[in-house]
Amino acid sequence: MTNSSETIRIGTRASALARWQTDYVGRLLSTQYPTRRIEIQVFSTRGDEVLDQPLPEVGGKGLFTAELEAALRSGAIDLAVHSLKDLPVDDSPGLVVGAVPVRVDPSDVLVSRSRYTLRSLPDGATVGTSSVRRGAQLRYTRPDLKLHDIRGNIDTRLRKALDPNGPYDAVLLAHAGLERLELTEHISEVLDLEIMLPAPGQGALSIQCRDEAEALSLLAPIEHAETRLAVEAERAFLARLGGGCSVPIGALAGIIEAEGGRQIRLNGRVSAPDGSGRVNLTQSAALTGDRGDDLQVAHDLGTLLADLATKEGAATYLCT
Repeated sequence: MTNSSETIRIGTRASALARWQTDYVGRLLSTQYPTRRIEIQVFSTRGDEVLDQPLPEVGGKGLFTAELEAALRSGAIDLAVHSLKDLPVDDSPGLVVGAVPVRVDPSDVLVSRSRYTLRSLPDGATVGTSSVRRGAQLRYTRPDLKLHDIRGNIDTRLRKALDPNGPYDAVLLAHAGLERLELTEHISEVLDLEIMLPAPGQGALSIQCRDEAEALSLLAPIEHAETRLAVEAERAFLARLGGGCSVPIGALAGIIEAEGGRQIRLNGRVSAPDGSGRVNLTQSAALTGDRGDDLQVAHDLGTLLADLATKEGAATYLCT
């Protein structure tokens, strides 16, 4: 990436959602750099190939990113696009999250062929989810439900949810994926945050690059400052608790206008995997208006909330 006409090579997974996300980032970059060619390279990851086991049993979140990260480090691609919730909280050596574009709705939703809501699901109904976090929160609200693991990309899980002869009365999915693929008509219910707090980073994209000034400068125009601050706090909360996709941690931050000025507010939740209890916390911190300072404020807020959660007994719920 040495001149204005050079190709920008972006790596992506093969699913329809991953391709949409990468094409979206490509459009953002094309708007900023109209003389550059965008080239998309598709990779198959172990997370896409191993579909008969829960993620924690076969390696967790890194299963969706390792191949793309290797291509970045080798120079085969310049950028990689991920759903931020799938990216491990620790930066891979030599790589960074170069930009986080604006986030879409981070909520979780219920999809049911019979249009059930969480309240109207019959006693003992079967709900599909591959997420420990979603399962723990669902068990807290509806301990009578039967949870069955479900893997595959969003198209596969949606097809299973709507199959009239399938085993699932409902399936839990992220609103963001259905929104991006224009499939929101299948949503039976958007779950209230009091019932289902999303995964840290849910609804946001991460553009990963080599830790080089040129790549960071390239991505700076498509960064969304408020989204970056929010996910920085959420991921710091997750990191401090030692979490990945195998622990029942939810977090959601946002920027609010307060009497003394702008603040970042973070909601965090750690749930017992069996739904028998949970720790809920909320804290806010004042923002200064300086990007570097505010990123530190967001990170410190996530760390503080995690420490408070630990004091409240969250460690007893973490299956690390």
